Order: sequence, then C-alpha cells, then structure tokens
Amino acid sequence: MTGGEETATLPRRMDKQAVAQKARKILIRVVAAVVVLGGGGSALYTYGTLHYSYSEGERVGFVQKVSKRGWLCKTNEGELAMANVVGQQAQIFAFTVRDDAVVSKIEALSGHRVALKYEEHRGIPSTCFGDTTYFVTGVSKAE
Repeated sequence: MTGGEETATLPRRMDKQAVAQKARKILIRVVAAVVVLGGGGSALYTYGTLHYSYSEGERVGFVQKVSKRGWLCKTNEGELAMANVVGQQAQIFAFTVRDDAVVSKIEALSGHRVALKYEEHRGIPSTCFGDTTYFVTGVSKAE
C-alpha cells in the first residue's frame, strides 16, 4: 500500500471550527428566511387590508365628536349620531379618519347634518391604523 491509499480509507474528519462555521451559516440562512417570509407576508396582508375595502357606504347624522387619540399611534376617531325619527334615541356610528383634510372638513361642518362617505376594512392586524373598521373618506353637508 502506498501512503495515498491509506488516507483514502480513513474516515474524513472535520475540525470543530469548520463544523461551527457551517452551523452558523445554516442558522443565519434559516433566520433570514423566517424574517423575509414571515415579515413580508404580514406586511403584504396589512397592505391588502388597508387598500382594499370590504364594503363602502354613507351614513347621515350629526357628528358628536372628533378627536386625535392614542398612546403611540395617534389616530382621528369620531362618533356620528344617527336618528331616523324625531324623538327616537340616536344610534352611534364610530369611525376613524386617516386624512387630516377630511377631519378639517368635518370640523368645519360641526353643528350641521352631514353625510359621511366611508369604507369598511376588516381584519386590520393592529389598532395603530384606527380603533374602528370604518374609515371615513369624504364628508358633505346633508340636505
């Protein structure tokens, strides 16, 4: 036997440093895949819930209040009192406004009967975008 044949039959050993380096590379790839796939999927879901509405409509009544509230994420929240018949107790419609220009229009029409145009967005994963699922997109003075 020659020297080359003996080394070919012996089991190949990897030193500890090479094993640790290979394990680190695998771990980094797994963590990166989880971050990209997990974070990207939830970001895509959030984008979808915010930009595609479940329903659209209009509610008419008197705006009771509009306020900016929240600890970390400040959102514009309001209430609309809707009464169909004089003397009947009003139903309260809670809503969120994302656009400050719309908030200004609502405040300018305070005291008047208004029609709020809204979109409903269900399944939003955080209250950071608003406390309700109803997002007002426009306002006009009702007849």
